[in-house]
Amino acid sequence: MPVATPDQYAEMLDTAKAKGFAFPAVNVSSSSTINAVLQGLSEAGSDGIIQVTTGGADYFAGQTVKARASGALAFAGFVTEVAKNYPITIALHTDHCPQDALAGFVEPLIAASEAQVKAGGNPIFQSHMFDGSAIPLADNLAQAAQLLPRLKAIHAILEVEIGVVGGEEDGVSHEINEHLYTTLADAIQTVEALGLGEQGRYMAALTFGNVHGVYKPGNVVLKPELLGQIQAGLAEKFGTDARPLDLVFHGGSGSSDAEIAEAVANGVVKMNIDTDTQYAFTRSIADTMFKNYDGVLKVDGEVGNKKVYDPRAWGKLAETAMAARVAEATTQLGSAGHSISRS
Repeated sequence: MPVATPDQYAEMLDTAKAKGFAFPAVNVSSSSTINAVLQGLSEAGSDGIIQVTTGGADYFAGQTVKARASGALAFAGFVTEVAKNYPITIALHTDHCPQDALAGFVEPLIAASEAQVKAGGNPIFQSHMFDGSAIPLADNLAQAAQLLPRLKAIHAILEVEIGVVGGEEDGVSHEINEHLYTTLADAIQTVEALGLGEQGRYMAALTFGNVHGVYKPGNVVLKPELLGQIQAGLAEKFGTDARPLDLVFHGGSGSSDAEIAEAVANGVVKMNIDTDTQYAFTRSIADTMFKNYDGVLKVDGEVGNKKVYDPRAWGKLAETAMAARVAEATTQLGSAGHSISRS
């Protein structure tokens, strides 16, 4: 199926919220990892979101140049073409753009979509994240309020982070402390600044102890019940339905099935996945290399085994391993078998 139109993306998110599941949003950094996501989602019968960070876009553009907007457009162009060959619907998203990267990353991409929409097409990306977690909340929301009408005009969705996700991802880092928990007051301030859809649709990454990366048990304390308390408080304050916000789950690596299920029940419609899929991909490559040492290397004057060291050989295995982790995520999140292309 082609990449989602704005209406299809809205249908994806609305269906997830109504039926109580969430979509995996998988970070990629190469055509091979893109193919792995498409494979995994297709095998699971799930739609999904493929996303790229500033660092991922830098890598797509080429490690010796600084052209992340170009890299992101190359990413989008590749996915848009190859996704036509798969029986599921995909949305494209830019992830974790801090304020100092807006001018070189998200803003040029919005401009490219504005030109495409003006010409009668759809936006290149269906959603963009502004990560203002490193600045005061008032400044975070002021910047988001400037972006929201531009995205509304091209029928795209904004994602904001309200609170702090611990750990580090592509240069955005925070300590693991009490600031990892969004408050109801924070959420009320967000709604007062951005509305509840009338100014443009947005998703909110509220934090409830989330941390990027993987940590040993006991280092991270998730409180997914906090999301339900905030949703209930907003519903009472603004007279809405029980779950007024579309929520995003960041830093979910290593989370238990119960924690994920509770977060989804409280309105999470998108869960970011990066560390676990990175590991699945690289673990497969390591396995191939260790088991075929004398095939991938020309040991003791021998010639090696081209069928083993051909990047396509170990690449296919790595893609399949990553695809399996993506499919596992669709089961955890409940999106497996719910592709809108099947409805």
